[in-house]
Amino acid sequence: MKNEDISFEEAMEKLETIVSKLEEGDVPLEKAINYYQDGMELSKICGDKLKNVQEKMTKIMNEQGELEAFDVQGEE
Repeated sequence: MKNEDISFEEAMEKLETIVSKLEEGDVPLEKAINYYQDGMELSKICGDKLKNVQEKMTKIMNEQGELEAFDVQGEE
């Protein structure tokens, strides 16, 4: 699975499927480990894509062309 091969939405959908399967709890241990590894990779892909969007938005929003902090996370 490569970062450029999958969209953010596709990665999130696959990640949600993996989480659902793991939450069911009746997955054999070896399969669960594989799901977990796939999930971590999908999570990284999503994080990388969000970081890329964040960097683009920072550049777009700053009229002077200087980088400023831009927080995508929202309220906690």
